[in-house]
Parts: sequence; C-alpha cells; structure tokens
Amino acid sequence: MRLTRAAGVALLISLALSGCVPPAAQKSPAEIAASQQADTLVQQGKFDEAAQAYLALAQTGSNRDHYQLLAAEAYRQEGQLDRAAPLLDGIRRQRLTGDEPSRLDLLQAEMALKQHNAPRALQLTTQPNISVPQALQLRLLELRSQAMQQTGDLWGAARTRVEMDGQLNGLDQAQNRKQVVALLTQLGVDPLKQRAAAMQPGDRMLPWVNEALTQLGVAVAHPAPALEQEVGTLMPGEGANVREGFKMPAHVALLLPTSGNLAAAGTAIREGFFAAYADSAHNHMPRPPVKVYDSAGTSAGAIKAYQQAVDDGAQLIIGPLTRGEVSALFGLPQLPVPLLALNHPDDKSLPASGVSEFGLLPETEGAQAADHMADNGIVNAFVIVSNDDFAQRASKAFKAELEARGGKVAGVGSLPGSGVNFASTISGLGMPTDSGDASANKDTGIFISMRPQQARLLLPQLKLAKINLQVDGTSHIYAGVDDASANRDLEGVEFCDSPWLFDVQPGLPNHGDIAGQLPAARGTSARLFAFGMDAWNLAPYVDWLRAHPGSYLPGASGQLTSDQFGRVRRVLVWARFQDGLARPLNGSLQMDSAPAMAPPTDAGSSPQLQPEQSTTH
Repeated sequence: MRLTRAAGVALLISLALSGCVPPAAQKSPAEIAASQQADTLVQQGKFDEAAQAYLALAQTGSNRDHYQLLAAEAYRQEGQLDRAAPLLDGIRRQRLTGDEPSRLDLLQAEMALKQHNAPRALQLTTQPNISVPQALQLRLLELRSQAMQQTGDLWGAARTRVEMDGQLNGLDQAQNRKQVVALLTQLGVDPLKQRAAAMQPGDRMLPWVNEALTQLGVAVAHPAPALEQEVGTLMPGEGANVREGFKMPAHVALLLPTSGNLAAAGTAIREGFFAAYADSAHNHMPRPPVKVYDSAGTSAGAIKAYQQAVDDGAQLIIGPLTRGEVSALFGLPQLPVPLLALNHPDDKSLPASGVSEFGLLPETEGAQAADHMADNGIVNAFVIVSNDDFAQRASKAFKAELEARGGKVAGVGSLPGSGVNFASTISGLGMPTDSGDASANKDTGIFISMRPQQARLLLPQLKLAKINLQVDGTSHIYAGVDDASANRDLEGVEFCDSPWLFDVQPGLPNHGDIAGQLPAARGTSARLFAFGMDAWNLAPYVDWLRAHPGSYLPGASGQLTSDQFGRVRRVLVWARFQDGLARPLNGSLQMDSAPAMAPPTDAGSSPQLQPEQSTTH
C-alpha cells in the first residue's frame, strides 16, 4: 500500500512538472545508427533482440530513460512483461517527452493488473485530466475496463468497452462486443431491467442492455423503427444524377443451399434475387457479376463456400441461409470480405463491422402486431398460438411490446399439436363473450400465430363460443394465395406481411406477373422470393443504412432499415381478409413511384452483365 501511494504521489508530481522537461541531448552518429538498428529489429518482430539493443543504448546513449522505456515495451511485445518490471521502476518520468509518460502509465497499469493490483491499474487509467494520443486510446480503455472488472464495477467495465466499439473492427470488435454483453449479463435480469427503465430512448447503453436481457432469455420490446429518409435520394447541385448512399461492389457472391434438405428454400431465394437483378436493368443500375456457391445448408459447406468466394475475388458475400451456417461464419478468426448474412446466428452474438444480418424473424411480426393493436386502442389481449417455434417466438415478442405500450396480455393459450377441437384452449382463457353491446370490449383483442389450416379451424370455434373480438395475426395464417372459399372463416382477421405480395410497394416488379411465370413466387414461398429480391436490392445500400439511422429501403419483404449493430429490420404492411380475400389495409405504401433502388442515371448504357452460376461443395 505504501509503495502504491508513493508511486501515485510521484505520478502527480511528474504531471505537474511535465512542462519542465529538459531538452533532448544531441545524438552522435553512432547512437543514431544503433537506434535505427534496434527499431529495425522491432519491425522484424525480433522483440527480445530489440530490447537488448535498447538496453545497450540506455547505458551509452544520450537519454537512458527513453531507451529503457523502449526496452520495456519490446519485452511486453515479446510477451515477457515480467522482464519489463525492473526497467519501469528505474525510469525517471520527468525525463520522458511527448507521449512517453502516457506509455509508461499504460505499462505500469498492465503490470499492476498482472500482479492483481486492480486499484493501482484503475488509478493509472482513470486519473484526472488523463490524456493519451489517439494511437493509445484503445489500449487505455482496454486496461481501464479490465481494472473496473477486477474491482467489481461490471457496469463501468461494460460502458468503457462500449466506448471502444466504434474504434474497432473485424474480430477485435466481435470479441469486444461479446465481452460487453457478457459483463452486462453478470449484473442479472432485475438490475438490467431497472437500468433500462431509467434510461432515455437515445442512451447509447440501452441497446446493449437490451442485448444482454435477450441473452438472459427476456423478451425485449422492439418498437417499429422510425422511417425518416428513403435511401437513393438524388443529391442536389453538381452531380445531381448521383443517388445518395449508392455503393455497388464490383463482384458479388451468393451463398445458398442448392443441394440438401434446404434446396427448395434456396431456390426460391435465388430466383427472387435474380428476378430483382434482371429488373434493375430498367433503372440503369450497374449490375456486377454474381457467382452462386452451394453452402449445402451445413456449417462446413458455408465456410468452404465463403472461403472460395473470397479466393475468387468477391467484394460482397450475401448469405448463407441457416442460423447454424451464419454462426459458423461468425466463428471464423476473420471475415476479410463484407458479409450480408441471410439469418441471425444461433448464439445471438452481435455482428462486427463489415457484417450485417437480414432475416425473416417471427419476433418482428409479433412486435408489430402489438403496435398495431395499441395504435387501434386495444390494450388488453388474449394470445392463442400454435406450438411451432415461430409462433412461440412471435408470442413472446408480442407480449414484450404490448406491455411496453402500456397494455397487458390477459391470457395465453397454445393449440394442441393435433386434432380439430380447440374448445378447451378457448374456454380456458376466459375471454369475454358478445353481450350485444357494440361498444363493449373495444379495448380487447386476440393475437394469433399459427398455420392457415389451424386458423381456419380456430375462428369458427371462437364464433361458436360467442367471442366477437378483433383478431390480429402474423403472416403465417395466410397461405399466400387468394382462396375465397377456404379463407371465408377468417373474415375480418388482420395480419402483417410482405408488401410485395399485395403489390403495394411502387418500384418493384408486379407480383402477379412474376408468379405467373415462376412457381417459387407463388404461395408461401413467395415470401422467400421477396426476401431474395431484397437481398439484391440491399447490396448497394447496406453500409449506408447501418451508418444512417432513420434511413430505409422500400423493399419487397418490408420497409428495410438497420440498427447500430448492422441488423436489418423490416416494417411490414397490414392486410385484412374481406370476403375470403386478403387485401392491404392502406393501399400503396408511398405515392412516389420512383424506385429508390435506382443508381446513378448518368450512364445511358451501363454494362449488362449476366449472373455467373457456380456450385461448390
């Protein structure tokens, strides 16, 4: 303790005397040559030899403290921090110049951490008015976070790592993000909820707290994102034919399963991708060559396909498709080529810079159903869902969002796995029955998420039970085709879905025209087809969306925007069954029919490159 206090006093004195540093002595030609030779050893990675050279200069050169510091840093680089310890004790801080005092502090802090002296490390990295050059900022923050963690300040350690986030990229950023979430999860659910409740919406820690809560199994409210500025806006002034945010890579790779159990899904997405690719010619959109690689729907297949695409010179890789495949790529030491993953990883880990995620998440639909109900004055809801994974996930998201909007879930029921009688599920919820008063129960509704066949059985049984509440659901209740006789029992049910299915998003190819030619664009696979269309349309704007909150791309599967972590989110359109036919509620999503996907329009003839098909196993 005495030594720690003495060192702290010495540090304060040296800071006070920092303006009284003696001028550097003139170096002799021999010293200059020896110093350059030691620097060369550092550049060659021969840190032990460099340390010895610097120590020799410390004995004969003009500035012993300068060379002793360099020797200590060389030992650190060699991974021999213990050998640097005695050198640090002999360095006279007042003799150091430039950024050398800060470098000395960082070495001493690192040494203190190794010796389990976290308070000393914290003192060195959080002293008043501490200032280090930009090149040392990350190292300072890393040591500060470690010191806070060792002293039990998990929140401070996490905040410090969040401060580091914007300065990192690649694997370093991915690892740092995992550590942020890991630190926060150690705080526990209740403390995190309390902190989140006290935060303003713009607090930079709020998204991280929500990530930690999600990791702990808590369904977190995700209100629909604000859509403020459409991408592709024409920039005014000189060069006004350039669309803002447009950046098309020169070579694109598409990783999808073209073999195995997921080949059908891969086919629907691939055909949607190339349908949008072909349509972009109408907007004079530059179309780079696209090479398709078979990921086989497996982790090993995805890794091999990604690496092959990198070797082939891809500048943007889109895919793979499954959560397992995405997790496998996220687990690689590095991802040298930007990636637009078409799903989210199994472990819910955050993507790093250069990586974005785009998926058809049931949580999105559940949350937007809650917003839809709340906007229509429904604050009490009964939930009836199937036992399918998508339905259970949608249900949790619905509950979290409705409660965030001030509503409540009055009861939850799951449909039996088989059979046609849902009466026990209905009666067990205790839903209010029709009293004949048209104004009664206007603030109460039913949320459903299930397959079309189940919904067609459920709704008549609700009517038999004299339950006359507004029913809202996810897209899963709609088979994607008009069938008036089959869907007549769903009269009045509202659901969210991809706008392209109803041709309400101007600027996109007509759904009916394409469905008449391609089977993959019909029925339930039409959503995967729309997903593929958006995968292509996102290619030139994915970086812009991530860097500009509030910007959005009018897409086939929804209005597309991105959060700070690179996760592309969808805002869906709402439809209602009328006379057995699914019809959009609000008509067109925008009045301007000029497609946002259009790139620079100065080139009357951009090259019409054909997609290149390839298969790797």
